[in-house]
Amino acid sequence: MIWLSLTILAPLGAGLTTLALRRMPEAIALTGAALGLAGAIALLAGVAGGADVTATLPFLPDLPILLVASPLTATLALVVATVAAMVLTYAAGYMAHDPERPRFFGTMLMFVAAMQLLVLSGDWITLLAAWEMIGFASYLLIGFWHRRKGVPGAAMRAFLYTRTADLGLYLAAFLLIGIAGTSEISATLSTTGTPALIAGLLLLFAAMGKSAQVPMQDWLMRAMAGPTPVSALLHSATLVAAGAILLIRTAPMLPGGALLAIGIVGGATAVIAGLMALAATDLKRLLAASTASQYGLMLIAVGAGAPVAALLHLIAHAAIKSALFLGAGVFQHDRESTDLDTLAGAGRARPGIFAGFALAALALAGLPPLAAFYSKDAILAAALDSPSAAWFLPLALAGSVLTGAYMGRALKVLWSGTPEKPRDKVPLMAVGMGVLVILAATLGFAFKPLEAMLGAHLDEPGW
Repeated sequence: MIWLSLTILAPLGAGLTTLALRRMPEAIALTGAALGLAGAIALLAGVAGGADVTATLPFLPDLPILLVASPLTATLALVVATVAAMVLTYAAGYMAHDPERPRFFGTMLMFVAAMQLLVLSGDWITLLAAWEMIGFASYLLIGFWHRRKGVPGAAMRAFLYTRTADLGLYLAAFLLIGIAGTSEISATLSTTGTPALIAGLLLLFAAMGKSAQVPMQDWLMRAMAGPTPVSALLHSATLVAAGAILLIRTAPMLPGGALLAIGIVGGATAVIAGLMALAATDLKRLLAASTASQYGLMLIAVGAGAPVAALLHLIAHAAIKSALFLGAGVFQHDRESTDLDTLAGAGRARPGIFAGFALAALALAGLPPLAAFYSKDAILAAALDSPSAAWFLPLALAGSVLTGAYMGRALKVLWSGTPEKPRDKVPLMAVGMGVLVILAATLGFAFKPLEAMLGAHLDEPGW
């Protein structure tokens, strides 16, 4: 119980303290993130044997607030806490000269706390409340530099897109609660028949908004108006991940019709967003399109009946994409732009940062033995074994090939131009990015033990 509370309350308390005191924001933020990470590690260790940890708080009659740490939700909490701690470490250097640092760190910590509440929610009411909080916090973070041209519009666009899709989550939750007679998520997952199909399609609609799936991907490209640490956190383990997490957690309920729709939406996004990334002229927009494409691959795995494969790719992608965004932020720091023409040769000026960026890019492309090789392999194997293989496999293969193409293009641009002297040293930024690069390279070796802990088994791929 104490570790469950610490995972949520440490970032929440640090965020409120930062906003109230407006002093030493970096120290308070890093302390809160470290305590939250320690809580998440202890929480996962406590449930690794299979025994869930729960906490029930009184709320409405017969509708209490329920928090549940299972092997699945505790794993997700650890992913959120790890990425958040490294991004905040990076941000301590990136935001060093911004006068609004207390507002930035306070809002980031509140956002992390809301995401932890979402992944540990055991009932639909709590999940809906957390869903609302991450939506509002992301609006504040994307619009952080609200005095800059185009930033308020980008924040509002993201808010409206995701709010429209949220209607699907509300309708699905109310439908499931009404049929099951309880708001407990695990109990509602026994729903079958037509109600399960309707709820599954509504949940897909909600996930399409949050995870930027076609045709609702446009807001994610415009969300690059926020600071780079915001982009790194939103794209990897929090806001955009929420849609995929929702479908992974409700996968046991989803009938065949819903699974087919989920897989087709994911496959179409993997290809279309991959093409958008290949054509992008801005590095952060390239990475944003890549995010939508990678979540499309996760939806293919869910549609193929292999939510654990989607989970593995979500974990790998969280480390990889946050590392890529943080590397892009260093190059932006030097050239004061993320335009690819302007960034030509930026990697030569910082060979260490470029090496980390390149390793993360190769991991995202699926080069063995880096992390996404194992998760993409599992997705392709699941697509091949699916009854809908004729649809899913070509889309998954195309999305995977496009990943290598657009990341190869980014690496070529960053290395092929004329180097310029870096502005200054970036030790904190390098540390935050470096840890995530190491995870991007090595996480794949933890996937087999994770499968065993979750009680899942993914077939070994054939050809």
